[in-house]
Amino acid sequence: MPCPLDLRNGRLRGDFWHGVTVVNPNAEIGRLRELMPATARMKTKLMLSDRQLNVIKAEFPRPWQSTHTVSINLDLWHRLAVAERDLLFLRTVSWVTLANVLKPNWYQAMAGAGLAGGVVELLQGDAVGVVAAAGVTALAGWQIWRGVTGPQIEMVADDKAVQVSLRRGYDQTDAAAALIRAIEAVPPLEGRQVLTVNELLRCQNLRRQTWRSEFSVPESYLR
Repeated sequence: MPCPLDLRNGRLRGDFWHGVTVVNPNAEIGRLRELMPATARMKTKLMLSDRQLNVIKAEFPRPWQSTHTVSINLDLWHRLAVAERDLLFLRTVSWVTLANVLKPNWYQAMAGAGLAGGVVELLQGDAVGVVAAAGVTALAGWQIWRGVTGPQIEMVADDKAVQVSLRRGYDQTDAAAALIRAIEAVPPLEGRQVLTVNELLRCQNLRRQTWRSEFSVPESYLR
């Protein structure tokens, strides 16, 4: 016996919805391509993957790759409202364009210096120097990795997605609210019970744009 469907707020509810076509795959892919900024269309490859557990997933952008893949589980994707899908997609594309491990910064210089120092110490046979240089390199590498996976870049990607959506006819408050709903809706769809720390920080940051919160995310959480 089929389970009744609740389509309020544009979202499909119910656990048993086999055979119900909510989103046309080709039409949705075309719509999302049009939604992207022109600069991202040439660098982003969209794929449908019903086997992945994530609603939407972007591969980590490697500097030597000319295109980056963003994959969507359509079975989970169409349970989100259109506005939620739009903002979640724009946020993912924004993260891909922002996450650049080769962007020059102090930690990259420190990693390079530590690596070079380690090679010199190794050639000289100085074990203590090798260990110290390896420690410096590891610390710098950790900071570089944190810079492209931590909460700060996540929130920057959220803000950029909201700004891009303004050029697609969205209001800033509505766009931020839609992204908050999307962030909160994803964990249950992926089999998770609670939001991650990063997701909680992102929601707090976005609520400032909806005038629902006067508190910003403390700088200590972004380091």
